[in-house]
Amino acid sequence: MQKEYQITGKNGSRELAKFLAENGQVILPMVELIEECKIAVDELLEVLGRSTLEAVLAISAAGVAGESHRGKLGGEIVRHGFQAGVVSLSNRKMRLSGPRLRRKSGGAGGEVSIPAYDAMRDDSRLGSKIWDTMMRGVSTRNYSAILPDACEAVGVSKSSISREFVLASEEECKRLLERRFDEVDILIIYVDGIVFAEHSIIAAVGVDASGYKHVLGIAEGATENSAVATALLESIAERGVKSGVKRLFVIDGSKALRKAIDVVYGSANLVQRCRNHKIKNVCNHLPLELKDQTKSAMRAAFKLSEEDGMKRLETLASWFDREHPGAAASLREGLEEMFTINRLGLPASLRRSLATTNVIESPHSGVRMRTRRVTNWQDGSMVLRWAASGFLATEKNFRRMMGYRDLWILAAALGRNVDQEGKAA
Repeated sequence: MQKEYQITGKNGSRELAKFLAENGQVILPMVELIEECKIAVDELLEVLGRSTLEAVLAISAAGVAGESHRGKLGGEIVRHGFQAGVVSLSNRKMRLSGPRLRRKSGGAGGEVSIPAYDAMRDDSRLGSKIWDTMMRGVSTRNYSAILPDACEAVGVSKSSISREFVLASEEECKRLLERRFDEVDILIIYVDGIVFAEHSIIAAVGVDASGYKHVLGIAEGATENSAVATALLESIAERGVKSGVKRLFVIDGSKALRKAIDVVYGSANLVQRCRNHKIKNVCNHLPLELKDQTKSAMRAAFKLSEEDGMKRLETLASWFDREHPGAAASLREGLEEMFTINRLGLPASLRRSLATTNVIESPHSGVRMRTRRVTNWQDGSMVLRWAASGFLATEKNFRRMMGYRDLWILAAALGRNVDQEGKAA
């Protein structure tokens, strides 16, 4: 009966490493890939673990100093026992032991490095891996809990993780604020705000003629801030979403944002105000017993033609004039732009996505999910970094806009040229 062996502890690991090194033909291709930095260390780790890494060091050392033969003199480079080392994986650092090489002549510069060890010490991917993990909602305080084989990990403290994330998120913010859209035909622009404690961010998401969504930009400030709204749209225009092309803007109803659209893109562009925001604003001025009835009446009116729907809502506003003047004023404000998509004669498949800012509020939910563990928003710069990272991470899961097959109808209504395949030209 064949005996079963169990290798445990440091000595057992070294014995396994010795076996793998003696049978190096099994992993020799991996050694070459590592020395040429063509394979990630953690990919190899998944297969054979730390012992394999130590075997790789042994084989790499043999390539420099030759095989180890007891009692026989080697060349100019000789082995000098073992030494502890640390290599960086994509999400942690690992202790391991490898051969120590020295020159016979000794003195300054006598130490000889092992090529595979130098390659494995490269930690250029650590920041990106930390960013990706943080965007999945893992806080710096709890990061160690998700590191595999924690007993093997060293040097990954909360503060170092935080520093790595700051650097990574700054790069993500820069990438978002500088990327261009010269080759993207943006047909629709959604603009809405998101609040982080006492800080606000305005975000813009564009939909191209094929229905694909793009995060166009973000700015620190509220949608009611005219200067911030204008700066955001100017930045988007400078990066390729140029003025002079007619588009549809879907906004939350902010007067400052509405003015900014005219300033940057011109009054010829059409604006659809979010109906959900309008219903909420009107109901905020009403007592509880009138809210459900008002919601139903407004939603029914939105399904009618522009003329009939506006008449219905004007009648509703006249009912509120005496006892609820605030609701009446809110209902009348921007009323024409509540029916822009009705006026264009768009099909129901498009009106569902264009009637509200839900297309951008969904990414907002993704950003909130990725930042929910943050409790201390120190300043606007921190908010901007986290928001940019959150939006870019969420963007990876974007799907095409509902009703995208009918976007050619919107393009035609905006005066765009439409080719034979029904795409904006």
